[in-house]
Amino acid sequence: MDVSLLVVVVVTTALVFDFTNGFHDAANAMATTIATGALSPRIAVALSAVLNLIGAFLSVEVAKTISGGMVDDAAIGPEVIFGGLIGAIIWNLLTWYVGLPSSSSHALFGGLIGAAWVAAGTGAIHFDKIVEKVLLPAIASPVLAGLVAMIATYLVYRLVRRRRSRGRSAGFRAGQILSASLVSLAHGTNDAQKTMGVITLTLVTTGMLPTGAAPPLWVIVSAALAIALGTYLGGWRIIYTMGKGLTDLEGPQGFAAQTSSASVILVSSQLGLPLSTTHVCSGGVIGSGLGRREAPVRWRVAGRMCVAWLITLPSAAVVGAIASMITSTGTVGTVAVAIVGLAVGGGLYLASRRRPVGPRHAAASSDGESDSEPSRVAA
Repeated sequence: MDVSLLVVVVVTTALVFDFTNGFHDAANAMATTIATGALSPRIAVALSAVLNLIGAFLSVEVAKTISGGMVDDAAIGPEVIFGGLIGAIIWNLLTWYVGLPSSSSHALFGGLIGAAWVAAGTGAIHFDKIVEKVLLPAIASPVLAGLVAMIATYLVYRLVRRRRSRGRSAGFRAGQILSASLVSLAHGTNDAQKTMGVITLTLVTTGMLPTGAAPPLWVIVSAALAIALGTYLGGWRIIYTMGKGLTDLEGPQGFAAQTSSASVILVSSQLGLPLSTTHVCSGGVIGSGLGRREAPVRWRVAGRMCVAWLITLPSAAVVGAIASMITSTGTVGTVAVAIVGLAVGGGLYLASRRRPVGPRHAAASSDGESDSEPSRVAA
């Protein structure tokens, strides 16, 4: 396949991944706001989409980490990146279908690592950077967000114990909208950059950009638009799990969870750490449940999420490796991988229509729900 055509294919696939990242991770910013009634579902995702778009223009540090820190750009080509992207997209769609808020970021890293490993060996993988920039933040960030949210929730309830009415005061609603907006802004700043980094890496591997180059403006704009569109369409299955499945949320909890998550994500973006916003926001929600004694955490749902977190990177790596092996055979292999990716995506979409999850599920009252309800609705 002609290099220019292959670059177009890879860039398009990267933007498709960015789109799936948007609807897969829409829950990160707005699930708690929807669950507590601070915003209606449609308004929430529209606001989140706009702020994702704006956030994508605030920094390029994470993009530079992706394009120049994970793999050796001199050892791989665009067909390898294409294979890695297919692995990430398939994993995103699978976890969306079952309603699990797994990490789109780790799916992307896993896909790229697996594809590069098969194509160029272990020497093409910068394992020290992966440990420093990916694995350590993956462990520390949800714990930190959870601790901050737990402490903040406990203190907030102590302060407003006598004046609150189920934690749904106008003040906390306004606070939730503000904190959710910060999470959306932070999500755009961190996650949109990952696609920018992948596209930039593709351009570097083909000699269209020098090593270490920052993303061009057209890359920033296209990635920002793709993630914003995906966010607006809303991944309602994951929004349901995040907002209803982990704990019973009230306004003060939502405010504490979102504020702690936004703080961790924004700081990491400025440091160039491509952490998982899903891990951070999930940790914040669990921490808010631990901070309010009347809101027990549904550990079975949390356990399923943790299992998904653990297997996301290696699973996407396996799919990325297989896809890379096939694409390395030439044009026919690349076309075959594209067809398989489209078939898997189309099949999962059609399967999801048999038991759809939409805004009304995300906004429904959680009173009296059991911890098995989210999996029943989202399966």
